[in-house]
Amino acid sequence: MFTISLTSFRPTIHVLSLFLIFICSGVVSDSVNSVPEVNDSLTYLWPLPTEFTSGNETLSVDPRLSLTGAGNGGNSAIVRAAFDRYKGIIFKHTNGFSSFSLLRGKQPVYDITTLKIVVNSDSEELQLGVDESYTLYLAKNDGQSITGDVTIEATTVYGALRGLETFSQLCTFDYSSKSVLVYQAPWYIQDKPRFSYRGLLLDTSRHYLPIDVIKQIIDSMSYAKLNVLHWHVIDEQSFPLEIPSYPNLWRGSYTKWERYTIEDAAEIVNYAKLRGINIMAEVDVPGHGESWGKGYPDLWPNSSCREPLDVSKNYTFDVITGILTDMREIFPFELFHLGGDEVNTDCWNTTPHVKEWLQDKNFTTKEAYQYFVLRAQQIVLSKNWTPVNWEETFNTFAENLHPRTVVHNWLGPGVCPKAVAKGFRCIFSNQGVWYLDHLDVPWHEFYTAEPLEGIDDASQQKLVLGGEVCMWAETADTSNVQQTIWPRAAAAAERLWSSKEATSTGNINETALPRLHYFRCLLNRRGVQAAPLTNKLARTPPIGPGSCFIQ
Repeated sequence: MFTISLTSFRPTIHVLSLFLIFICSGVVSDSVNSVPEVNDSLTYLWPLPTEFTSGNETLSVDPRLSLTGAGNGGNSAIVRAAFDRYKGIIFKHTNGFSSFSLLRGKQPVYDITTLKIVVNSDSEELQLGVDESYTLYLAKNDGQSITGDVTIEATTVYGALRGLETFSQLCTFDYSSKSVLVYQAPWYIQDKPRFSYRGLLLDTSRHYLPIDVIKQIIDSMSYAKLNVLHWHVIDEQSFPLEIPSYPNLWRGSYTKWERYTIEDAAEIVNYAKLRGINIMAEVDVPGHGESWGKGYPDLWPNSSCREPLDVSKNYTFDVITGILTDMREIFPFELFHLGGDEVNTDCWNTTPHVKEWLQDKNFTTKEAYQYFVLRAQQIVLSKNWTPVNWEETFNTFAENLHPRTVVHNWLGPGVCPKAVAKGFRCIFSNQGVWYLDHLDVPWHEFYTAEPLEGIDDASQQKLVLGGEVCMWAETADTSNVQQTIWPRAAAAAERLWSSKEATSTGNINETALPRLHYFRCLLNRRGVQAAPLTNKLARTPPIGPGSCFIQ
């Protein structure tokens, strides 16, 4: 039996039917018709678990695999629904038995017939820092094994979900025997995430995304163990979300067919929860609010200067209060994003009634910007949310931000070290390495970006919640959004889940690239339109014929 630990990183062999699959070792050849070398020294699980051992047996899995729940939460509806989903994924190519075996009068015998899920807690609350750890044991049930079959044990149902994803990646359909096999058994895996916040921003203002597409993205996030969808639902271009308290706001949508009802939003939240994913909504104020005025023109400083929102009117904050009151009924996640970025205050200086208000308050426009952000923060706090703001608020008036503020980095490196040094929590999204709309940023820069760079103090490191890759949608819609997200988002996902030692050891062209090729092809097999990995620009199609596993 071969062992891996944090202190000794050398991945075990995990073949996953490599006799059918070509995995590239090292840098991909320029020729798409090249036959890559098989790299049999890697473990093809993504993201890589914290600790694991494996053996040298090949076990078959019964397509009639049964579920046994145990513990206070083992029979949770979330667990049972996830088992059914993963069973559909694992046994997609088989309906329970081979018709040819039946014709020959053979009764198939399988090594693994039962999956036992033990969940110790009956709580299904999904919040930041929920325990996502799990232990997975997989061995042949021959009457001699201590464990037998498959056991996933977790503190919460969400840890069980992560264990089910890992189990699904251990299972491979063998086209020769037409059965599902697990290679290199027995397996023992102990796993937990490195960071509690592992996010993907999705922008539905620049281009509307239908509900089914958002659900597909949520599914794909769960395959990479991402756990926060940052829903940038509205912006200056469009306001597609229904707000019952101010029903004219969604007049700011592109068309009446490109909208989300409150029922749609609640459905997305519930769909994500069943996959262990929180939804963090964003209302970006004051600088990205032009679309608000399509329904309520008084929110504009004037008809020709439409943003930032009018800081001088209490009415502006009444509307914000109404929006957040309605949204609080839908979004239970403790974090709420208030934006605060890219605020050009020239409009306030050139609008007579706003300029007069500034003079009465003895405010500069910079001070008015601070006033707006802090007042919006108070509304969020009154709803028992924690405010998240883009880094400009920290860069401009850090000393006056509410101490519970989470600073969201995006402009470049070095912000999280400054934020945590002042006691703020931080989310890492450096645009130079983690903006998915930057098509020229290759996979390896996503993979090597380090959220804790420049932070050596252990207590300050704990203030970095994690990170988020950002799918801004100026040039992405339903036709290409998944190709833009994947597979580069998966590179960041492993950085956020797996131990730093595991992701920082050796030549990543040898330790990570072949595994990421494999995961990209796994996404394709699951219906996710993940683009070729090593093209010069992301989301571009293959340059010629060839295997999924080398492009």
